Amino acid sequence: MLNVGETLIPGADKRLDQLRARGCAIRNLTNAASHDRSGVVAKFKHLGLAVGDDEIITSRDAALRHLTRGSWGVIAAQEDPLADLPTSVHRLDDAPDSYDAVDNFLFLSTANWTPKRQSLLHAAMQNRPRSLWIGNADLAAPRNDGFSVEPGHYGHLIADLYPNRVRFFGKPFPEVYESIEATLPGVPRERIAMCGDTLHTDILGAAARGWRSVLVTQDGLFAGHDTRRFSAKSRLFADWRLARI
Repeated sequence: MLNVGETLIPGADKRLDQLRARGCAIRNLTNAASHDRSGVVAKFKHLGLAVGDDEIITSRDAALRHLTRGSWGVIAAQEDPLADLPTSVHRLDDAPDSYDAVDNFLFLSTANWTPKRQSLLHAAMQNRPRSLWIGNADLAAPRNDGFSVEPGHYGHLIADLYPNRVRFFGKPFPEVYESIEATLPGVPRERIAMCGDTLHTDILGAAARGWRSVLVTQDGLFAGHDTRRFSAKSRLFADWRLARI
């Protein structure tokens, strides 16, 4: 848990440096899929974090590694150049024909998503069910002024109707954890600790993978709330709880 929106959590940068100094390997796992790898690196630098490229694992990268052949209709931020995607991609907009023309769908960002476009996606799936890959499994994300609705929310609306057609990437799904483990050869799973602010992504994903977990409570999703009752209700318990990392 390093930032809320565009704001660095005080002391997060120093904590990473302290962990590295103690010999700990750092991996920053993010479900944010609105930017390619260069954009994610730029965001970390803008926050004032010194993060190596090999320390960053994204749900977008995981989704792109699993793209199959065929043309993909991409739901992305307007400023996203889509340079890291295959050539056979088409940006979806308000034109119904663009939804009918592609073989599959890839959902990366809700930045320009609207109820009208969700209706077009729904209609396209009704007319011809296809694969829908969700590049960011989050339902919502904390921001400086509240919460944003993320691709996972819209993906579940389609998955309720076509459960075998929708695939989610990012926490708590396994592909991103496999990516991290591949960069840490020889490290037992129980020696990896996931630090995060959400029970149903960070803590659940870590537990399912056999990792340890640290629930960060002061900032992010549960800011201002006692997390214990939410853990009891969901039966998701972290190994440790900290106000901040």
